[in-house]
Amino acid sequence: MSHERWKEARLATLPVFDPEDVVQVEQIEPSPPANERSLARRVAVQVLYEVDAAQHPVAAVLTRHIIEREPPRQVVRYLRKLVEGIAEHRPTIDTAIVKYAPDFPLEQIAFVDRAILCIGIYEFALSARVPVSVAINEAVELAKHFGAEGSAAFVNGVLGAVADDPALLGQLHQPSGDDEDDET
Repeated sequence: MSHERWKEARLATLPVFDPEDVVQVEQIEPSPPANERSLARRVAVQVLYEVDAAQHPVAAVLTRHIIEREPPRQVVRYLRKLVEGIAEHRPTIDTAIVKYAPDFPLEQIAFVDRAILCIGIYEFALSARVPVSVAINEAVELAKHFGAEGSAAFVNGVLGAVADDPALLGQLHQPSGDDEDDET
């Protein structure tokens, strides 16, 4: 069979696509945030992502997100605590990530996944004001919402390993003097 006939035969077996055809697409709407802290975490992921991906200054990105979104005062308070705490302790958090994700060099971890890992580690290890199970569950939900297909499992694995290392947790814990109630 000549190349031309083979090409014609091959083209004849391909489906015909008409741009006017209606293609049904299933859109899954993410669940709304469970509470103010969940909303603060979602915004924090976006702030940290932009800071890492675009190398914009933390304070400028945080301020812009607050101005644009006009979230309730409690959301702003927790958002600032998260983002500023993570920025202050980023080298320490990155060390923990590197230790428990050795197959993935830090610069190869997706910015979204890194942001989510930072939030989880900050919440249960550095500030230690959020129970480990709550912080990990919230991080996994963030990974499902913002991450790629394998993000939730990756985040769960890394955070679980960090949580299971009492020596590392002892090194990471930074007691704070604020009186904010512990909650999710």
